[in-house]
Amino acid sequence: MEPQVPVKAKASFLHSVKLVAWSFLGIRSNKGYRDDLAKVNPMHVVVVGIVGALLLVVILISLAKWVVAS
Repeated sequence: MEPQVPVKAKASFLHSVKLVAWSFLGIRSNKGYRDDLAKVNPMHVVVVGIVGALLLVVILISLAKWVVAS
């Protein structure tokens, strides 16, 4: 009989959003980082990272325009 390998559930899209948000802030425990790497979906992380970066740029540009207009 072969040994049973535990099946790790893949992370949801919402979990990937949370992971990228913590990464943007730079606050992450080592244990949490390792746990996330074990079950993260790389495609989710790429999509959320690109959308997050674009959102950050749009917010900064809007803030700069608002400050200059005041």
